[in-house]
Amino acid sequence: MNTVLLHCRAGFESEVCSEISEVAARLEVAGYAKAKPDSACAEFICSEADGAQRLMRGQRFAKLIFPRQWARGEFVELPEKDRISVLLAHLASYPPCGSLWLEVFDTNDGKELSNFCKKFEAPLRKALSQAGRLVDDPLKPRLLLTFKSGREVFLGLAEANNCAMWPMGIPRLKFPREAPSRSTLKLEEAWHHFIPREQWDQRLAPGMTAVDLGAAPGGWTWQLVNRQIKVIAVDNGPMDESLMYSGLVEHQRADGFTFRPRKPVNWMVCDIVEKPARNAALIETWLGEGLCREAVVNLKLPMKQRYAEVVRLLGRIEEGLKARGLKVSIGCKQLYHDREEVTCHLRRL
Repeated sequence: MNTVLLHCRAGFESEVCSEISEVAARLEVAGYAKAKPDSACAEFICSEADGAQRLMRGQRFAKLIFPRQWARGEFVELPEKDRISVLLAHLASYPPCGSLWLEVFDTNDGKELSNFCKKFEAPLRKALSQAGRLVDDPLKPRLLLTFKSGREVFLGLAEANNCAMWPMGIPRLKFPREAPSRSTLKLEEAWHHFIPREQWDQRLAPGMTAVDLGAAPGGWTWQLVNRQIKVIAVDNGPMDESLMYSGLVEHQRADGFTFRPRKPVNWMVCDIVEKPARNAALIETWLGEGLCREAVVNLKLPMKQRYAEVVRLLGRIEEGLKARGLKVSIGCKQLYHDREEVTCHLRRL
């Protein structure tokens, strides 16, 4: 079990390799990363038997930027029939697990395997339970079976509190028909990722105030209004009419980079398509000048050196706010609903 398997968006395999290699170096875990282009996955092969376990114990998964899911384990070849017996034999050396997820990679081939996984899960779950390999204990590790095909699977383990919140890292969010654009799901996913669900009523409370920069037609504004938050929507373009009827939206036709609210707000959100350095500077200004308490901002990524650029910009934001004497928590993730971008969350402490 010296391999860490990581899921990601197809096309971002090299970013995952760079990131996990940097983490391993910091933790002094020897090994190397490898990935095939557009495979939606990467592997980190550890040189020592306990390397994968040390790597995953030393790093909080939620703090990783580009991986969607991870597990430590091994690839196993499966026969065309009686796959369960082969899996049980390999799992004899694994500890009993408290939960089971069957996963595939987020590719066209992976989607074709989804039906197989749905049919296979029930008999597998029953067999694992009967063999004592799957028990009702949330403190035990999660068993993650990632199928490359019906004949090859990665048997993986991860701590249930230190892996993705959803299978494959893909949230099961339903697009609200009333929302004016699908971008609304970006903000909802960001809240799920960055804010513990039990804190939503406190940190996303009715009557709070927010500014949405680059708001039109109102996908992100819709999420705020749905929480009964008052929004200043800043955009020279038109807003969705039904949002304006809510009575919670003030539309300001202005430049999102120069607009400043008359008084500080609870939230600033921004999904402006602009160079990432400019959006990063905007974040520093809003948090640094006390214009908002929390912010969710998307950074569009360059074509090359994407991981290095994100790290550089996050470092710049952190140093800039530290120079102002501010203590701010900073999170960053390429969410499932992101494309060529990452989502940043910042909160003044």
